[in-house]
Amino acid sequence: MRNVILGGLAGAVIGGTVASAAMAQDAGAGRGLYDRFCAACHGDSGRGDGVMTGVLTLAPSDLTRLAARAQGAFPLMAVVRRIDGRDPILAHGGEMPLFGPWLDGEGADVALSGPGGQPVMVSRPIADLVAYLRQIQR
Repeated sequence: MRNVILGGLAGAVIGGTVASAAMAQDAGAGRGLYDRFCAACHGDSGRGDGVMTGVLTLAPSDLTRLAARAQGAFPLMAVVRRIDGRDPILAHGGEMPLFGPWLDGEGADVALSGPGGQPVMVSRPIADLVAYLRQIQR
């Protein structure tokens, strides 16, 4: 019984730390990054209607429907892997976006709460961009 209680307390402390880090995301800063790096293709509203769509080989995704396409749950890991380049889109010539190095950020990583509550470490710019993308889901 004692181990269960201590395990619960440890889980709460660890979970609280991750939750605090995740809440430290700045969707406003994410919007600025989105405007700078994503809007030309994905559009000002994220619906895949950016000014570059006419010259792209593949149509940009509607980023406002990420959660809807994933049965209502925001696909955090898929989004992070796409942005940081671990899941490249060949039409982009490799990592997504082409300006991935600018999203690496400097300083400490941020822990996001991943599937099952495990922490997912990402750079501050990616955490902020993810916060903005979560905010625009419809």
